[in-house]
Amino acid sequence: MTSSNSPSQTFSLQGHAAIITGASSGLGRHFALTLARAGAKVALAARRTDALAELAREIATFDGRAIPIKLDVTDEVSIKAAVADAETELGPISILINNSGIARVKPVLEHDVATWDEVVQTNLRGAWLIAQETARHMASHGKGGSIVNIASILALRTAGGLSSYLAAKAGLAHLSEGMAVELARHHIRVNVLAPGYYNTDINRSFFESAAGQAMIKRIPLRRLGEPRDLDGALLLLASDAGRYMTGCTIVVDGGHTITPI
Repeated sequence: MTSSNSPSQTFSLQGHAAIITGASSGLGRHFALTLARAGAKVALAARRTDALAELAREIATFDGRAIPIKLDVTDEVSIKAAVADAETELGPISILINNSGIARVKPVLEHDVATWDEVVQTNLRGAWLIAQETARHMASHGKGGSIVNIASILALRTAGGLSSYLAAKAGLAHLSEGMAVELARHHIRVNVLAPGYYNTDINRSFFESAAGQAMIKRIPLRRLGEPRDLDGALLLLASDAGRYMTGCTIVVDGGHTITPI
């Protein structure tokens, strides 16, 4: 990636092509819009291609370029095909937003192997596979790039009923550091964005409950995050603004992780 003296140009993604996994809904959908508005051509990757097509049409309304790509991060063949298709359509990929993830809530004594495997296969193994394949393409082009792995504050602290999710996200954060060391020679940066609790369709009903409201009161800023609260950190890590950052974890959680136990 090249640098610029202008702050606005430093955060610009003009001339870059990006893959966003899990782009069909939630934060992934928002990440895709954010990168497209910053000038990137975006490959929208997920299993639900109908939702991706709708998002691509929305991006086209502000003259952005987006293509939907079917991707199952648990399937290595699907990953290889998706990265190749993205590159064929958009040119060399220089940004990966590694966002696909699931969570299953089960007490540790009832957390069966099938549930554990489902979560770890998606959140850790899948994230590793897509990062590895994208990095191979970045290295072959010799132009470097940025991989942003989306973890969670639960990579850094605990919560009940989420043992597989905790293990997978903590593993992804540490894996990112190892990848950052190895890929630096190829001018590929690998960083982690760790959101706290955000107002999305997946968790909205919980945060409307008494338990959810109590959790919000423990956040120093006294509110849930909105997807736009992640834009600054996301663009910092994806763009030349963060060109000397690798192996970092940026936490965006309203101060949740610094609250006393």
